[in-house]
Amino acid sequence: MNKIQMVDLIGQYQDIKTEIAPALDKILETAAFIGGTELKEFENELSKFLNVKHVIPCANGTDALQIAMMALDLKPGDEVIVPNFTYIATVEVISLLRLNMVLVDVDLDSFNMNLDSLKNAITPKTKAIVPVHLYGQCSNMEPILQIAKENNIYVIEDNAQAIASVYTFKDGSKKFSGTMGDIGTTSFYPSKNLSCYGDGGAMFTNNDEIAGKLRMIANHGQNRRYYFDAVGVNSRLDGIQAAILRIKLKNLWKYSEARQKLASMYDEGFANLQDIICPSKLDYSTHVYHQYTIRVKDADNGKTREGLQDYLTTKEIPSVIFYPLPVHQQTAYQSDKYTDEMFPNAMTLSRQVLSLPMHTEMTKDQADYIIQNVISYFNS
Repeated sequence: MNKIQMVDLIGQYQDIKTEIAPALDKILETAAFIGGTELKEFENELSKFLNVKHVIPCANGTDALQIAMMALDLKPGDEVIVPNFTYIATVEVISLLRLNMVLVDVDLDSFNMNLDSLKNAITPKTKAIVPVHLYGQCSNMEPILQIAKENNIYVIEDNAQAIASVYTFKDGSKKFSGTMGDIGTTSFYPSKNLSCYGDGGAMFTNNDEIAGKLRMIANHGQNRRYYFDAVGVNSRLDGIQAAILRIKLKNLWKYSEARQKLASMYDEGFANLQDIICPSKLDYSTHVYHQYTIRVKDADNGKTREGLQDYLTTKEIPSVIFYPLPVHQQTAYQSDKYTDEMFPNAMTLSRQVLSLPMHTEMTKDQADYIIQNVISYFNS
């Protein structure tokens, strides 16, 4: 059995290497490193895949969030609501733009934004809500969109971990994650479900005016060369990464199905294990399992998350804690206005979550080995 990886990018590359080489040769031979046909084709193909009007590529997922907030003309002092249990990039750009970060709690089952906490956080200064589709599953977007509409608030979806996840509205209509709010953002970091071989990101919108602003801001604030209509940034997806992403986009459904198959194996293997809680399957969202994240229950039997992680390490099974601290406990974002008691669910998750290996190249033998060792730890 091959060594188990948290993410097996080498194995994935072996499956598509015969397509990668000629795609890279084409870029090198035409020197289309910035812009060019590959980038435009990727924009068009991803737009068609997601059924969204505009796809605006950029340099990374963090830039996508920042450019989105700039395009909506958010000003210093405006309040932006974000979940307290998320990767730091979501809140980092709020602070960089001198906006006011407003943290809300999350749900224990979905890991995503809690609706009651969201409603209680809205003030006259609230200008945007940033639901994060954590670990590969959509936030409950229908009520979030309704709350935003009632209060004239923008919605920016942080879709870095859930591309190709599908949300079902109460009327039966469906939309992809990242295409429901005013702007959706994503990351193509190498470990993502749709990934390139470096940094990359994109923004999505169905609004023509917002799309124009996003594209302008990402290009130094210019619509015409050397004519600058806004303060912008330099944030580009290069031609090489676009070529790679075009190949991977054709395989995205296959990748999602492989992740879902592995998740089902984990679910079945852990079905009778009382010490952990497997990821929930929500009625309103499919799950594309960017991470397969279990919760290790608080217990008095001496079995702990850290104990499980240490045990798995001895068996050469990697695992990662995403995330060990909620945002309000991070040194850079501590504030007297927040206490642990305000975020009971985020506190619980930061104490319990553990992500197991999840990637498209996992073999049944490897999955069985992981399952057997998780069970062995709790039964020993």
